[in-house]
Amino acid sequence: MGRPRGTGIKDYDLVYFDSSDLSWEAEDAVIQRVAAAMPPLPGDVEVRNHARVPLWFEERFGFPCPPVAHPDDVFRQYPLTVQALGVRLGKDGNLSVLCPFGLEDLFAMRVRPNRALPNRASYEEKAKRLVQTWPELIVGPW
Repeated sequence: MGRPRGTGIKDYDLVYFDSSDLSWEAEDAVIQRVAAAMPPLPGDVEVRNHARVPLWFEERFGFPCPPVAHPDDVFRQYPLTVQALGVRLGKDGNLSVLCPFGLEDLFAMRVRPNRALPNRASYEEKAKRLVQTWPELIVGPW
């Protein structure tokens, strides 16, 4: 796109799943470990134990988020299909790409809603921010 590296990056989501301890203290310990280990990046790193998300999601967003059984399922709940993209480092050192909605929208510069959750406000807010950086985006309606 000819833009500098890091353009438009607000944050990175670091997703993990640990149902053995759903306390804030346990999640915060992981957040602190990650913060100490991360190099400087363009944007914040948001660490979330997605086993805990259903505990606070409704209070923050106004509707419940059903629990997921596996970390990969988290991406099926992201408000924009194009942002439902993750990379996992395997125990063998190899990377695997997780993209439940595929990569077509990314390469087509298209933004579409994921209606798995009633998150219209979040979709519209994120799409508006993205278009400010990439006006050539094709944004689908909710």
